[in-house]
Amino acid sequence: MADIKYYDVLLKPVVTEKSMRLMGEKKYTFLVHPEANKIQIREAVEKMFEGAKVAKVNTMNIQGKKRRRGMTVGRTAKKKKAIVTLTEDSKDIEFFEGM
Repeated sequence: MADIKYYDVLLKPVVTEKSMRLMGEKKYTFLVHPEANKIQIREAVEKMFEGAKVAKVNTMNIQGKKRRRGMTVGRTAKKKKAIVTLTEDSKDIEFFEGM
């Protein structure tokens, strides 16, 4: 397992219609480092966003899509996505407020 620091865990937020709808339920979606586990994701969110308390973390691995370029067939890079659920008494993540 790689030595991943908390600031390397969260790569970028996922901004889709579904993720925006889940924000009302205090669920936030992020693309995370492929080797990060749930404990590292929980610690990264709590350290990077002041006042956020994580209740639950759900992760999913997304395989790369097949792409063709002429006769050559390849795959895009695989990704890992995490849905972080905050507790009722925690503060909202302010990064998403303007969206």
